[in-house]
Amino acid sequence: MITTVTQKNMISIPVVVARHFSIRPGYQLDWNPVEGKEEIHIRVIPDRQGLAKKLLGSSLNKKRDLAQELDQERE
Repeated sequence: MITTVTQKNMISIPVVVARHFSIRPGYQLDWNPVEGKEEIHIRVIPDRQGLAKKLLGSSLNKKRDLAQELDQERE
């Protein structure tokens, strides 16, 4: 995909890319030039609310039997 830089050095993120990376208002993009190449690596940094949701979701994805874990600790 190709985007155009405006006179104020701004670009628009294509909708397909924004949806793929779940980019929303408030997110930041970290731009890092690749040495010796005409390339840039871009990292998506979610806002604090996005980070909190991601962290909360990571603990919910693991199906744990807390009662069984407690029994194992007591043994």
